Amino acid sequence: MKNELKMPKLRPEMERGVLCAWLKEPGEAYHKGEAIFEIETEKVVNQVEAEQDGVMGRQLVEEGDEVAVGAPIAEVED
Repeated sequence: MKNELKMPKLRPEMERGVLCAWLKEPGEAYHKGEAIFEIETEKVVNQVEAEQDGVMGRQLVEEGDEVAVGAPIAEVED
């Protein structure tokens, strides 16, 4: 089943973040707890871990793009 991966809110005051790096390529499988991308917020880079097993689909934003919290950043398959 296809789902959207959305920009997470890592801190209460966070409104936007920069997607620094994709750690998984389209078609690559990942497991719950595995880092799948990195976000920069206020000069701190955070790795974001998968909440469940899946396969990375189409990436909707490029590395370096600034993205609003809650905006879709990729399609994933469970």
